[in-house]
Amino acid sequence: MQFGIFTVGDVTTDPTNGTTPTEHERIKAMVRIALKAEEVGLDVFATGEHHNPPFVPSSPTTMLGHIAARTSKLILSTSTTLITTNDPVKIAEDFAMLQHLADGRVDLMMGRGNTGPVYPWFGQDIRQGIPLAIENYALLHKLWREDVVDWSGKFRTPLQGFTSTPRPLDGVPPFVWHGSIRSPEIAEQAAYYGDGFFANHIFWPKEHFQQLISFYRQRFEHYGHGSADQAIVGLGGQAFIRPKSQDAWNEFRPYFDNAPVYGHGPSLEEFTEQTPLTVGSPQEVIDKTLTFREHFGDYQRQLFLMDHAGLPLKTVLEQLDLLGEQVIPVLRKELDALRPAHVPDAPTHESLKAAALVGSEA
Repeated sequence: MQFGIFTVGDVTTDPTNGTTPTEHERIKAMVRIALKAEEVGLDVFATGEHHNPPFVPSSPTTMLGHIAARTSKLILSTSTTLITTNDPVKIAEDFAMLQHLADGRVDLMMGRGNTGPVYPWFGQDIRQGIPLAIENYALLHKLWREDVVDWSGKFRTPLQGFTSTPRPLDGVPPFVWHGSIRSPEIAEQAAYYGDGFFANHIFWPKEHFQQLISFYRQRFEHYGHGSADQAIVGLGGQAFIRPKSQDAWNEFRPYFDNAPVYGHGPSLEEFTEQTPLTVGSPQEVIDKTLTFREHFGDYQRQLFLMDHAGLPLKTVLEQLDLLGEQVIPVLRKELDALRPAHVPDAPTHESLKAAALVGSEA
């Protein structure tokens, strides 16, 4: 079981004192948060990709390459890489390069993106989001597995005798998760390729994502990648932690109430009841996260959103201390003990390399 954090890289005013970080400060804070994640024993750091204010992570591989040079164990990922508005050739090159720089500590999450204005900035049409996601990923998948590629599709110029460089490290492409909050077509795509499916269920009730994940599991089995309970599932989550539950509620409430994403809507109490958001003590976060397995089955990756809504860096680092020292060790022990032997761990570069070696000898 892998545990980690993901960031959307928002630049948001702190509602308690009216201060707003500069873009420079926010970017540096994201790096500091990643380093802290490794320090406290987390497995994964994932950054989003956004090209519009108030977000700063427009170049995830640049940031992850910098973090790779300053870490030794942390898996570096995205949440998400926009498969619709990025050229698949450039994705293939950038993430293979990052693979080499990070000695294999790289995977990525594909998403089509829901911000309409971004599409025309990159010459695309959001009404073609699903077809773009399907065609572009088919090309990316091919570029990483074939040394010489001929390609013709609807959304980009043809390729003739093209070789993407560098080639994936050890001949093993980065593992791909497909992230979606509402599209069964993306769950189908993940299942078809035997890739992972990531349900970032932080904003909607669990019943919606139970349907998506169940569909993905059924189709994973249909395509012959293993039984439904062996499908590779990742989940999002949110937490605000303090040693005492009431302190957590009192401190987080102004951030929640004013957050651009969910402020001025349901109350904090309603939101924590209806979504994975947990505000409280370490034990309360443990208890609620353990219910995810009951709702979605055994899964391989759990990522938490911890650094949003204007929370100051000092507070986020304190959250990571509590998460890494008091929450994750218990969750890791409990969930690993519950997982049946036939349900796989989350793929890593080393496990994929070993599987490829076995396949070549068969």
